[in-house]
Amino acid sequence: MSERGAVGHDGPGEPRQPAPARRLELWLPIVIVVLDQLSKAIVRATLPLHASREIVPDFLDFTHVQNTGAAFGILNEVHFPFKTVVIAVIATVALVGVGLYAASLAHHQLVARIGLALIIGGAAGNLLDRIVAGSVVDFVDVYWRSYHFWAFNVADSAITVGVAIMILDMLDVGTHVSKAV
Repeated sequence: MSERGAVGHDGPGEPRQPAPARRLELWLPIVIVVLDQLSKAIVRATLPLHASREIVPDFLDFTHVQNTGAAFGILNEVHFPFKTVVIAVIATVALVGVGLYAASLAHHQLVARIGLALIIGGAAGNLLDRIVAGSVVDFVDVYWRSYHFWAFNVADSAITVGVAIMILDMLDVGTHVSKAV
């Protein structure tokens, strides 16, 4: 068998190119986890639990809270046996599922790959908190008058932006770079 036959072809007379490395899917989640864990460590070290520091008057505070529930504090006030383990297992299964889906995307599906990398990084950051501490540190407190949005963190922000990117990609908004064939 000739070397040409072993390599394969992309088209007539064209040798097949090796699949490009998926550096984005590796580095972006790592960067998100590092930023998330660093910001949470700073909050733990400088802001006592339930204390607040005003950042933007009448709009944004850093408030140290612990989320023992799921996203947006769902199940935070609900108590049941092995709650931390159950939530961590569900988060792990979801993270593995998203990771497998991300691995199945073609190289040209850049927008979707970026969205999924953000989701994976955010999910991993929060999962790390759940495994190590049994709860997630949230601290970004956005509000207007007496209306407060749920407290969140860097990982939650990455997940939210990643989901928004995925939705926009599915709706074919933008350049159509990641449209599957």
